Amino acid sequence: MDLVVTFIGTSASVPSAARGTSATLVSRGGRRWLVDCGEGTQRQLLRSGVGLADVDVVLLTHLHGDHFLGLPGMFKTFALRGREEPLLLVGPAGLDQLMVTLQPLIGRLPFHLEVQESGPGEVLRDDDAVIRAFHTDHGVRSLGYALVEDDRPGAFDVDAARALGVPDGPSFGVLQRGGEVTLDSGAVVRPDQVMGEARAGRVVVFSGDTRPCEATEDAARGADLLIHEATFCDEDSARALETRHTTALEAGALAARAGVRMLALTHVSTRVQPREVRREAEREFPGVIVPRDFDQVEIPFRERGEPRLIPVHERLGKGAREDAAAADDPATLGSATL
Repeated sequence: MDLVVTFIGTSASVPSAARGTSATLVSRGGRRWLVDCGEGTQRQLLRSGVGLADVDVVLLTHLHGDHFLGLPGMFKTFALRGREEPLLLVGPAGLDQLMVTLQPLIGRLPFHLEVQESGPGEVLRDDDAVIRAFHTDHGVRSLGYALVEDDRPGAFDVDAARALGVPDGPSFGVLQRGGEVTLDSGAVVRPDQVMGEARAGRVVVFSGDTRPCEATEDAARGADLLIHEATFCDEDSARALETRHTTALEAGALAARAGVRMLALTHVSTRVQPREVRREAEREFPGVIVPRDFDQVEIPFRERGEPRLIPVHERLGKGAREDAAAADDPATLGSATL
């Protein structure tokens, strides 16, 4: 099953010419989950090449405007397109009141919008995967989220099955599905005799806006991809502490302690250049990317390789290459102060 993360908005607090505010799309099989929905997210989705698909779930990390102001426009567009499928909106305490406040802007919807205030723990079970929330440290009620797939059965050992007398054919499938097979001799072959050790599912963790914290580190232990904010560089560490954000150096150190496979740094302030953010984090952890808007990370099962960055220009061509270059151009970054 494919698992792809698309970075829809990677800027901190305010958009720049090349970066939108916070939004990340997770595509897993036929399901789509959106983490945060900053201003202009629906247009960002259209520009990203994935389109304005009817997302199944929106997960809000906290209730600062740069993480939810895209909701009214996106919901209204879904309504105008005649969406009928229900949509689940999850966020920390205070979400119910926020939706009451936004109701005059949103109006009536032709689909059911389920609003779910959440604390730490399981917020969504989806067949063979779960999304869990954990508290983060941002000075307001805030959550991070971990997408955790169930373990998969081990590989089927054909030679071992044949050596035990199991005939080729349907009996192989029975054992692979966890059933026992009784041979003509009366002997019983159990799955544990022919199946390898269980294979771990994939794990993707979203920190949201936060100081480095133990809960994020625990959730990210051994994760395939940790998406962590890196609003500032170390020279602004006092500012990061004051505003309950994280520096690139701190994010790199957390990723190293957690033993993740790849670290993606987002929520980058217009005060810093992405290349500086990457260089600083690499002092603590080598597997760092600072994605541009519309970059993707493809996450295969572990036995099939490492997570892979797919730059936007590989998918969308020359124009996207020029936009991506602008994202690292200091002239496009502005001078907003967080």
